Amino acid sequence: MHRLSGPEPTPDARSEIRAGERFAFGNNWSHFLELLDDTRITEAVESLTAMLHVDHLHGQRFLDIGSGSGLFSVAARRLGAAVVSFDYDPSSVACTAELRRRHSREDDSWQVLEGSVLDRTLLATLGQFDIVYSWGVLHHTGDMWAALSNVVDMVQPGGWLFISIYNDQGGRSRAWLRIKRRYNAAGPVGRWVLLQAIDLAFRARSLGPMRSAYRRATRQSAPEGRARRRGMDRHYDLIDWVGGYPFEVAKPEQVFDFYRERGFVLERLKTCAGGIGCNEYVLRKL
Repeated sequence: MHRLSGPEPTPDARSEIRAGERFAFGNNWSHFLELLDDTRITEAVESLTAMLHVDHLHGQRFLDIGSGSGLFSVAARRLGAAVVSFDYDPSSVACTAELRRRHSREDDSWQVLEGSVLDRTLLATLGQFDIVYSWGVLHHTGDMWAALSNVVDMVQPGGWLFISIYNDQGGRSRAWLRIKRRYNAAGPVGRWVLLQAIDLAFRARSLGPMRSAYRRATRQSAPEGRARRRGMDRHYDLIDWVGGYPFEVAKPEQVFDFYRERGFVLERLKTCAGGIGCNEYVLRKL
């Protein structure tokens, strides 16, 4: 594992977490690693092949921006790609490094780095990639549109950009922003109470439409307690959803127009049907 360093220091994730300005994503992922098995990895592999419409990634360079647990880096490596993973949160970097140790200990085709997608100087050192993947990350940077812009040069001509961005629901999104701020400013007890309240609200039969929207947002397709289609887990996704801050959103047409103006074409789009959660985009660079 290496730490990327540039001429200008970036803010420290740990200090932002302590100040309540950032959710401890890496801490959440460290608990998720206890559940991560071959079944979940297989589901992650299948979700990649389905969205990218490929059978393998042999001979491809794959960049995992905001690698989190490292699950999709493992998936890309199993598909044959040479992988570079990086994350801003040191604990997330440690999670990804642990998965590399478990699954690719002696493998020189997978690098794990620490750095920020907002640091263009650092990104320039990585070169270009056949596939740039960043699922549910760029809206948590604190400057989403800069992050969306910075990934443009990471994709080589003819390459693919696979991202997911929180759907803009207007007033509801602003309400969720207030909840996320409250969660990160609270102590352990306050966070637990807020999390339980949101969980109960999602489960309540009287809020059936909201619950259905949440299930779409987290892509839960298996019974309670079992793995989901992307290999993730409902409990840790709920924590990520309630606590995930910074938090920004975008309408699908905004993302589409943004990348069309920068030489990309939209190949596939999976929306969350106007609800909470992420819209997924697969774009190809001309």
